[in-house]
This record gives sequence, C-alpha cells and structure tokens, in this order.
Amino acid sequence: MTLFQGLSAFPITPANAEGRVDTSALRVLLKRLTDARVSSVGLLGSTGTYPYLTRDERRRAVEAAVDQVGGRVPVMVGIGALRTDEAVRLGQDAKGAGADAVLLAPVSYAPLTDEEVFTHFATVAEAVGLPLCIYNNPGTTHFTFGTELIARLSRVPHVAAVKNPALDAGALPGSLRALRAASSPGFSVGYSVDWHAAEAMLAGGDAWYSVAGGLFPAACTEIVAAIKAGHADEARALNARLQPLWDLFTEFSSLRVMYAVVNLLGLCRAAPPRPILPLPEDAQRRIGQVLGALDLA
Repeated sequence: MTLFQGLSAFPITPANAEGRVDTSALRVLLKRLTDARVSSVGLLGSTGTYPYLTRDERRRAVEAAVDQVGGRVPVMVGIGALRTDEAVRLGQDAKGAGADAVLLAPVSYAPLTDEEVFTHFATVAEAVGLPLCIYNNPGTTHFTFGTELIARLSRVPHVAAVKNPALDAGALPGSLRALRAASSPGFSVGYSVDWHAAEAMLAGGDAWYSVAGGLFPAACTEIVAAIKAGHADEARALNARLQPLWDLFTEFSSLRVMYAVVNLLGLCRAAPPRPILPLPEDAQRRIGQVLGALDLA
C-alpha cells in the first residue's frame, strides 16, 4: 500500500446537470491512473467536486471507483461536510464501499475555531476508523491549519497525514522541518498546489496530491520518479516543461481547466456543477494549444 506517499492523483467526478455521477466515464478516468501506476487515487477531492454531490451520488462514485481500481492502488475518499454527523456518515459509507482512507476538510459556513476543528476531526476519525488525511485547503474552506493544530491532530488515533498547500520554495524547508518536529513519528506531510509540489517533495515532502495527476499521471509520475531517484535537476526540468499548464491553472483555476481538458481529449462529456460555468471558447482554444504543444493526451 502506498497511502500518503508518492503521487496521489485526483480526477474530476463526471456527472450530469442533475448531479447524477457518470460512473462509466469515471471508470475511464480511473483506468488511466491505474495504468500509469499512481501511488493512490484521491476520489471526491475539490477537483472531484464533492460538496456538489449528494450522499447517494458520493456512495455510487466510491463503489464504482473501488470496483474499477480493484485493489491495484489505494483509494482515498473526500468526506467533507458541513455537519460532523454527516461527515461521519460519509466516512462510514466510504469504508463500507471499500475505501482505504478518507480525506477530511473543515467545511463550514460559520468560521470555525481551532478547538471546533480539532473536535470535528477527532470525532470523525474515531467513528470512521480508517486512516484519515487532514485537508488543509484555506482557499476554499477559509480555515488555515497551523503547525500546532496539525501536530495535536497527528496524535489522534487514525489521523495519519496532512495535505498542505505547498508554499514557495524559499519557505518550504523551514515550514516542513517545524511540522515534522512537532508532529508524531510517522505522520505523513504531503502537498498540493501542483506548480509548487515538485519543490515540496524535493524539500522532503512525502506525497504530491495532484490535480494534473488526475488526468496526466504519466507526466506527473515521471517527476516523482526523478525525485525518488535523487535527480533534482531532472525533476525541476520536467516540472518546468509543464509551466504552460501551471499558468492555465493559476489563470482559470485547475478545476475549470480539467473540465475543459476531459472534453478536449474526448475522454468524456462533462460540465462543472452549476453555478460553475464551462470556460469560454477562447480559453478552451488556448488550453487545446497547450495540450498540443506539451503533447499531453
């Protein structure tokens, strides 16, 4: 098992306008990931638009994913919800469907305190009983996990990892050292934000939680392999090659770009959940040009 290590690939969750998950299309996307031998699949993350899906549709997605992956790689499932009891039910659904781990974000309308977040996570971790990854995503949740709170949670049974937004290269090493020193032994520290993730792993991060990996696993696993082999210059060169894609992510958001890409590549017909709109045609043309120039398919 490669939970909380290497490349964790996060695909979109194709669904129709009524929020019914297209499990056949999801299987197509997941096959790309297992064929590329990613370290794990991150199902129903932010790229997987988990807040827009009902409990029943989330369960259908997990069941299809676990069946498609067939134990070849671990499946981690996002279970974020406004209420603690709902997050527990979602986690228990994921466990019952065969998921290997859960990913929990502190979703909220009212701003949460550190103590409220700690209690939320400790309650869910105990009730679900699967390895749990803390989802630190202040851009969407408007809650930032500090080092002290992550370290405290790392001592809660079943809380095994954190998915942090990667900082710029200058701030990463010191931040990572401080977190490792404060956290329990064996606690995994991984990073998202694709354009910074290579530097995060070069600095000693355990995992890359990747949007791009959810559609272009081969390009991303190549970067991770270079890092594992100690070839920092090669990893940086491979990452720099993808800069046009990273530029699109920062301009339009990685979620919107990924929806455009699956359609441009003919992998499935999918639109982001309303009120999110598909990108305009001129943006899609630019994305198509980048795909062609980088030979991404």
